Amino acid sequence: MSSFWNAYIFALTGFFLLGIASLLYFTRRMPNNEKPGETTGHSFDGIEEYNNPMPKWWLNMFYITIVFALGYLIYYPLGNWDGLGKWTSINQLESETAAHDEKYGDIFRRFLETPIEELQESAQAMRMGQQLFVNNCSLCHGQNAQGYYGFPNLADSDWLYGGSADLIKHSIAEGRDGQMPAWKDTLGDQGVSAVTEYVLQISGNEHVASQAKKGEVIFQQMCMACHAADGTGVQALGGPNLTDDIWLYDVPNQDLRRDIITTVSNGRAGNMPAWQDILGEEKVHLLSGYVYSLGN
Repeated sequence: MSSFWNAYIFALTGFFLLGIASLLYFTRRMPNNEKPGETTGHSFDGIEEYNNPMPKWWLNMFYITIVFALGYLIYYPLGNWDGLGKWTSINQLESETAAHDEKYGDIFRRFLETPIEELQESAQAMRMGQQLFVNNCSLCHGQNAQGYYGFPNLADSDWLYGGSADLIKHSIAEGRDGQMPAWKDTLGDQGVSAVTEYVLQISGNEHVASQAKKGEVIFQQMCMACHAADGTGVQALGGPNLTDDIWLYDVPNQDLRRDIITTVSNGRAGNMPAWQDILGEEKVHLLSGYVYSLGN
């Protein structure tokens, strides 16, 4: 913000505060020709309105808010004005983070030395891991970690990138960049429909057998690199298992065939952010222990 706009805001705010203070001052008393206790002449439902001055305590509250506003304007930063308190959100975050690390740092470091598989044996570790999950992960995966449309269920045994302790920690720390290409332009509507019927077949759902047979040929040519020849998926690539009837992009109460057609036609891009730089190694380790415990 330039110096002009900085001065403009200060001047405009000061002008309004001065105007409010003047209005309160000059209207604090009644005109000389009026006396307290007289009515305004307005009556409703048998209730008359008295023409009394504002109570002093109420009037003083207005003055206090004006003084507070001036103090706030001077103490806190605005544009290129640093404020007398030199406060910034970054400084406050760093201060609170330092205080938190000083108070809980030893506990996090102690749990860092514990293998992820053994963390679930500590009730304290699970409580801390759950709190980390609720604060950072529940927005996508839900409070109960059972996921939403497009966000994996972490409370079952189905894992896109593997459910071992090390792989879970890697997913949380480094993130994952899933990429399912769109096949509509390559396969056409008939090809997409054929592949869909084959996927329905290998997942144990109702399907059109004649179409599924054609879809199997296309699947072996185009899809097996990520989903494996038998459709069980390649975890190293994040290719889902298509044979277990567990669907990440299945709209509740909607025909599964329609959902699969949408996925094959338009593709999917499910990305998991990296948390290593945000939470730090110790909290990632503890969070990994909690997530690992959900499916074990």
